[in-house]
Amino acid sequence: MQKIFVAVSILCALVALFFLWRGNLEVTFVVATLGVVAWFLNLRFGIKALADEEKNREAEDLQEDES
Repeated sequence: MQKIFVAVSILCALVALFFLWRGNLEVTFVVATLGVVAWFLNLRFGIKALADEEKNREAEDLQEDES
């Protein structure tokens, strides 16, 4: 999932550069904004995955301590 968001953000950056080169600033802004949103979603899913791993590790440690 994270690789998809990285690919989308890179693609949006390239498309935004193209529209900037063509002088279409409105479309450049919209596409660049979509790229930033995709990048932040990538960060969010990465942080959530780390938090879930930590939560699972803590639950396993707690079960080991109880037995």
